[in-house]
Amino acid sequence: MTRFRFALGLLLLVSCFAAAAQAAEPERPNFVIIFTDDQGYGDLSCFGSKTIRSPRLDRLAAEGTRFTNFYAQVVCGPSRSALLTGRYPIRSRGWSMPASEITIAELLKTAGYTTGCIGKWDVSNRRPFIERMPNAQGFDYFWGTLGANDGGGVRFHHNNKPDGATRDMASLTKTYTDKGIEFLKANKDKPFFLYLAHTMVHSVIDASPQFKGKSKGGLYSDTVEELDFHTGRLLDAIDELGLRDNTIVIFTSDNGAWNNMQGPLRKKHNGAIAWGSSGPLREGKGSTYEGGLRVPCIVRWPGHVPAGRTSDAIFATIDFMPTFAHLAGYKLPKDRIIDGVDQTDLLLGKSKDGARDHYYYFCRNEMHAVRKGKWKLRLPGLKSHYGYVKDKGSGKIELYDLTADIGEKKNLAKDQPEVVAELLGLAKAFKPPKELGDPGIRAKPQAEK
Repeated sequence: MTRFRFALGLLLLVSCFAAAAQAAEPERPNFVIIFTDDQGYGDLSCFGSKTIRSPRLDRLAAEGTRFTNFYAQVVCGPSRSALLTGRYPIRSRGWSMPASEITIAELLKTAGYTTGCIGKWDVSNRRPFIERMPNAQGFDYFWGTLGANDGGGVRFHHNNKPDGATRDMASLTKTYTDKGIEFLKANKDKPFFLYLAHTMVHSVIDASPQFKGKSKGGLYSDTVEELDFHTGRLLDAIDELGLRDNTIVIFTSDNGAWNNMQGPLRKKHNGAIAWGSSGPLREGKGSTYEGGLRVPCIVRWPGHVPAGRTSDAIFATIDFMPTFAHLAGYKLPKDRIIDGVDQTDLLLGKSKDGARDHYYYFCRNEMHAVRKGKWKLRLPGLKSHYGYVKDKGSGKIELYDLTADIGEKKNLAKDQPEVVAELLGLAKAFKPPKELGDPGIRAKPQAEK
């Protein structure tokens, strides 16, 4: 009898520990990524803007963590392929992302998630190649456009079929948000991933009458304030559906502000301001100076991601895939290099510096720079540049202390030869793919090798 009581007590004790461990382990969260287009580092009031009011995103930042050293890529297609695959675009091939790439959506589906993509796709060369469209890349639902709106219009697809077109750019933010809310309502009772990729504020922008002419900063600021408003509607829907506590919301942008294209953008908009701000950062979209790819990022997960925190840890869109793997329980592919790292501890406030030690900067297929800690080394003799980028650098080795010199104004290469040597070694350590894809927008699709 004594042995029986002891065994029973031990069993109860083990059961209690198991229950406690289960209670401590959070339920698998839903994921919502809100991805804007060409929104610069300085284009939210919580990131320093004096001309843009963004009360809903400011509140999101107060309810979550604001990341101030967050990286995307320098232009839109490469930025999207990097986010979706966890791989630098030199591997994931940007606009020419092949069907053989494995996306976050495909992996989340293996873990039982329902997946939706709304808005700008931009990784199938802006063409309806079925095997490279969202439904073939892991998304159960797609409604949006395969490319950008540079000509002032967009053509929509619903899953794999054409679904109309519009030249009313002022309608897009609300329309995408409406579709996003519909997706939330339809899938609220199961784990889901919503990737909401806005067309605004890219190239040809506009705001609806409710917002046009209402901001302090002209048409661009009007359009961002409308983005803020409709993001608030999406957040309200998450709350009203009882999804708030178990949904990770991530807000960020695909690249920096297109503030180095002011002349052509002004002509497209009858003289109105149609470009954003890099804030204190050097250069803008297309550039591998910080203004080209360091972007605003806010993450909220109530009770898990610390509220009201600002983090200066290095974090990037390529880290989403391995971080979601930890939180959702899927396995990363082992047949390819994943450049992202698991940033769960950084998100949950368990790590100050996070898991990312360094970050590489690419323009097309050329490595331009590498960052480690506070130090950023820009390589000499760079050849690949987007034509609209005005500040192409000195052509020599440049070293910046990004903690003390966020605007990359003082080249310290001559003063820090040991740091230069270390970062040159880090640059040489990167292993590119054996064959490089065509980095162009309209390139013919190529199979990955």
